[in-house]
Amino acid sequence: MREEVLRPEQLIQPLFVDEEIGQRRELAAMPGQQVLPIGEVAEECAQLEASGVRAVLLFGIPSSKDPLGSQAYARDGVVQRAVREAKGVSGLVVITDLCLCEYTDHGHCGVLRDGCVDNDATLDLYARTALSQAEAGADIVAPSGMMDGQVAAIRRALDGAGRSDTAIMAYSAKYASCFYGPFREAVQSALVHGDRRSHQMDPSNGREALREMRADVSEGADMVMVKPAMPYLDIIREGRRALDVPICAYQVSGEYAMIAAAAERGALDRQAAMMESLTCIRRAGADLIITYFAKEAAELLGGGNER
Repeated sequence: MREEVLRPEQLIQPLFVDEEIGQRRELAAMPGQQVLPIGEVAEECAQLEASGVRAVLLFGIPSSKDPLGSQAYARDGVVQRAVREAKGVSGLVVITDLCLCEYTDHGHCGVLRDGCVDNDATLDLYARTALSQAEAGADIVAPSGMMDGQVAAIRRALDGAGRSDTAIMAYSAKYASCFYGPFREAVQSALVHGDRRSHQMDPSNGREALREMRADVSEGADMVMVKPAMPYLDIIREGRRALDVPICAYQVSGEYAMIAAAAERGALDRQAAMMESLTCIRRAGADLIITYFAKEAAELLGGGNER
């Protein structure tokens, strides 16, 4: 009689990889989550695959940063090296976050001109990053910078290089949210100045989200994403009704941290809150869920058998 069923293969585990560290680093703001050295990516991916998880989303923390985020598109960049490690030992689908904020010394998602992000100049660097990640073996690239025309620029670059089989997961409805705080700590991408409201969406806007999703699909996106997830269940639902491509929802770091912190204080049951939140995201219409609970939930689900 259950209307929605949650399965491990619907869950995607984000992984943070730092090329400077030699052992795992715990994240105080996200209990149970760690930043990995490159040398432990393969082991982590093998464990995830054994738990029933079928995909990972990689974020990189480079050893050096510069105004143009050049390590994002370097052949031996941290994400490119992590992709090779992951693909060498597992059958996981490897998704790569495609943005510059982790790689620029100012923390913004693109090239700065007079203190503002230059949309068109940034697109060229996104295209270079997509090609570099695809050449490393990424199955899906996930542009998260919210630049106008980013999907079209990436699709042209991939197709032009004979990479038409590399899929694009577009961060289409990415809101300028307060729920990203723990993530910024994890990837060390806090802004030196300014904010991201010029290109991320206003939390008040719903119709704009549908315009963004439709635009990305028309430019060649294979799937679209809503981020964050739980505060924007209505956007997931409207997207599901309007589009016939897969919809992914990102249960972000702040959502995870709230549940983890409340459970630590005894205010709620961690497993019950985890499963209820993920089920609600599925019920809203998400086909895939990026969540820091992916491994834990997959193990609880028994590798494919609903609880």
